[in-house]
Amino acid sequence: MTDSPPRIDTLQSIELAEGVEIRLRIAGPYVRSFAYAIDLMIQLGIFIGLAMITSVVGIALGQNVGQGVLLLGMFILHWFYQILFEAGKKGASPGKRAMGLRVVDQSGIPISFGQSFLRNMLRGVDALPGFYGIGLFSCFASKKFQRLGDMAANTLVIYERPFTQRVSALPPALEAIAPTMPLEREEQAAILDFKNRAGQWSEARQLELSDHASELTKSEGREGLAKLLAIAKWLNDRK
Repeated sequence: MTDSPPRIDTLQSIELAEGVEIRLRIAGPYVRSFAYAIDLMIQLGIFIGLAMITSVVGIALGQNVGQGVLLLGMFILHWFYQILFEAGKKGASPGKRAMGLRVVDQSGIPISFGQSFLRNMLRGVDALPGFYGIGLFSCFASKKFQRLGDMAANTLVIYERPFTQRVSALPPALEAIAPTMPLEREEQAAILDFKNRAGQWSEARQLELSDHASELTKSEGREGLAKLLAIAKWLNDRK
């Protein structure tokens, strides 16, 4: 059996400085390209509308004034379109919102105006050579799919919809079983915590952890898991 190729968009765990682990579903370059294409179409529509307005201004106030207003509008549209949206409450441009994405700090919190400004000012570098050659290379080279602007600003592009933890089925409930050896209070707490959290893990993870208690359960695999849960039930009933 051959290993499946790595996914471009993955769920990744990020450990904060305080030791707290958060899980973010980071968006890869594929879906981000669609978001950027949508934003380009929106900007094109705004540019066409601006050109029509400035043509009227040019007739009324002179061609030079009309061209000046058009150039100023193009400058603001090119450099600040992404910044203003990303630094807002939604943390995303219309294109990103359409694709269910948003930009966040590496800690998962909304980004500041300064971070948005920095990541978008470096967009010109990421766009080289040709069309986002450097940006694509850095995305594929980074485990967090960050282009250079993201690395400099400590930002990530993630899926806005929160990750839903899958719940795995637990073995059928057994009668409560008393432990075969005395347990310290910390060991009892660990067994109860295992029972409460086991449904959030895959079956393989459940079995891996329950095997560490084989000295207590005198079993491994599914049987050991079932016995460990039965011991947890006995401890819980005695609380």
